[in-house]
Amino acid sequence: MSETAPPDVLASTLLAPLAIDVVSVQSQVVYGRVGNNVAVPTLQAAGLSVAAVPTVLLSNTPHYPSLHGGAVPIDWFSGYLEDLDARGALASLRSILVGYLGGPAQAQALADWIGRMHERHPRLHVQIDPVIGDQDTGVYVDPAMLPVYQKALLPMAHGLTPNGFELERLSGRPTDTIAGAIEAARTLLVGHTQWVAVTSAAPESWADGRMRVAVVSRDDAQVVEHERVDAAPKGTGDLFSAMLNVELLAGAPLLDATRHACAGVVDAVGATHRAGSAELLLPTVG
Repeated sequence: MSETAPPDVLASTLLAPLAIDVVSVQSQVVYGRVGNNVAVPTLQAAGLSVAAVPTVLLSNTPHYPSLHGGAVPIDWFSGYLEDLDARGALASLRSILVGYLGGPAQAQALADWIGRMHERHPRLHVQIDPVIGDQDTGVYVDPAMLPVYQKALLPMAHGLTPNGFELERLSGRPTDTIAGAIEAARTLLVGHTQWVAVTSAAPESWADGRMRVAVVSRDDAQVVEHERVDAAPKGTGDLFSAMLNVELLAGAPLLDATRHACAGVVDAVGATHRAGSAELLLPTVG
């Protein structure tokens, strides 16, 4: 380092960078409980150091009467990822958690970056929730996202957490039965992908007051059944993904991790319903 370098630059080279366990790439809202507003506190409550990378910056979710903001520009988004590396923060990176993305260019840039991270961190856990839409509202992202997900991004993931509607769009196969959902999920087991946890799987097969998650790997398929609460706050999928990520990083087997995440979401939705809250109430810790 040159002797003429500013003192603050000299000092920064002597300090250890903040070590990041999880990079969480998701939406961010000023008001509400979705995306990183859900994932970051959930991950931090488990003692994990988190870098939150926003994909969109919005005042709130679109179901409210007013909405301000939009997708993060691609040069900003790519810069956020590259600068994390440039700061030396990713030497001990354990996981990348991906949720809602702002468009095809973001998805491609993220896939390229994850590919570079895979080369440096062979044990890296990448978990992607391919947010496309749901049965009630249909597709609510740019349709051009689908081929980028299929060809570039999803094969970079260790595990995927689509809902049944998203699985049908990604696989091009019917998912109205558990057997169909399992068969469709197995078509996504390419590249790095080892498992798929299909939330809200095959609704027509649900018993009264119950819901199902299909947990699928190459050599196994199990169904986790859990209580269905009569409430539908936004962000439950984000909470499920974050809680699942926490459990897997702690070493829990996939099926046990799925059961724990389902129970956590049911508790949170139940508390939200009882409180009459317009936004998801996160589980308390301790």
